[in-house]
Amino acid sequence: MDGYIYFFDDESGKAKKIVVQVKGGHVSAAQVRDLKGTLEREKAVIGVFITLSEPSAPERAEAADAGFYEIIHPISGQGMKFPRIQIYTIEELLNGALVKIPAHALEATIKKAGRLQKQGNESEQTKLL
Repeated sequence: MDGYIYFFDDESGKAKKIVVQVKGGHVSAAQVRDLKGTLEREKAVIGVFITLSEPSAPERAEAADAGFYEIIHPISGQGMKFPRIQIYTIEELLNGALVKIPAHALEATIKKAGRLQKQGNESEQTKLL
């Protein structure tokens, strides 16, 4: 594995894991199949396969065979599906493609830091030091 992405998409407080694999040169359907096995071993919900070249039909079929990560949206109650194996080229990522995860997961994962208030001549940050 070349990397991990963690995100929160429910109220359990447990982060979900995405495994990332990057391959240069010739890529085969067997490598995509290996990523499926890694998902199980790593207990990841999504696998991202990044490559230099456009994926072939057998590679896309192998990714589709992995199925979907399914959740119920916490507000709307609607079911949502995300491909368990997602294949991207470097070109797609450089042109703005994003890994498909629940949109509400971005808010839950990346929280804005609170603002410190000054009290007298010292900030709370200074008091903590």
